Amino acid sequence: MASLALQGLDLLNLPLGGIMTAAPWTSAFATSLGPSLLIAMIVMTIAGFAGQSPSILISWGLTTLAMVGVGLSLATSGHAATASPQWLTRSSLFLHGVAAAYWIGALAPLAAMAHRRDDDLPRALRQFSAIAIVVVALLVLSGLMLSVIQLGSLRALIDTQYGIILSIKLALVILLLGLAALNRFLFTPAVVADYTKTRPLLRSILLECVLVIGILAVVAGWRFTPPPRASIVSAAPPLSVHIHTDAAMFQVLVSPGKVGANDFVLQLMTGDAAPLTAKETTLILSLPERGIEPMERRAAPGPDGYWHVRGVALPVPGRWKMQIDALVTDFQKISLQGELEVR
Repeated sequence: MASLALQGLDLLNLPLGGIMTAAPWTSAFATSLGPSLLIAMIVMTIAGFAGQSPSILISWGLTTLAMVGVGLSLATSGHAATASPQWLTRSSLFLHGVAAAYWIGALAPLAAMAHRRDDDLPRALRQFSAIAIVVVALLVLSGLMLSVIQLGSLRALIDTQYGIILSIKLALVILLLGLAALNRFLFTPAVVADYTKTRPLLRSILLECVLVIGILAVVAGWRFTPPPRASIVSAAPPLSVHIHTDAAMFQVLVSPGKVGANDFVLQLMTGDAAPLTAKETTLILSLPERGIEPMERRAAPGPDGYWHVRGVALPVPGRWKMQIDALVTDFQKISLQGELEVR
């Protein structure tokens, strides 16, 4: 719920107090994050029922359903989910999410059993280890597939912010795999031989938990760094919108002109196409039929003589209403309205 509200505040550029209004909630839910988080909430509810189930068979069934939901939630939104071919990226994200849920989700229960020196720990470790080999293989292969699609080239690992974050993540994952190997081939046989000798295993699992938190913190940085694949797509010609009245004529270039972050370039002219000097310029966008209320962005003058608004989030496709307010003098403001077709 917090993620949904904060996403809405970010989309509309509202202060934290705006969370008490409906606008950020409806705007965020209109994006792909809405269904993604809805699936996540349902999954957590199912997992709660699984934990309370008196029957092991029902518990396994609900747990399997919940883990499938984790994969669906992850595959519903995000940079990778929009990459082509989507059948491959979304299925890779699904497998990545389910595999991560199985591995990460097992750490806390295993640590609790090791801390209690539970006599059922050897059986649990054998079962977990047998499945974990397949799970880790799926995790690595799906992650490799997504990385290849998102990066486009090996050089992007060091030349782009996205690649640098991925490089840090990979380094942490390699450490995590090393600990997993220690657990599998050294600490697990020791516990199977004597279930009271759990201290080395417990320390290793807790260290795995720390690394997992680090990995999640690092990949959160991808929220602000589009992948190199997206920058190649954005190199396409910008979308052009022309608004003309007797009073003024505005030329608007929108790049890339599709769902996601967009840059606006505003060229202000008088009705006879002469340059129009303004003290300040504001861009206002809305999509009423999708519940997205007007969001304002202050434009900044550029060295090219045009006004620029960078990184405007257009979360959904459709025919957006666009208004440009140009303050010519303290007493005169020119407002022109048009429409922008977002792909």
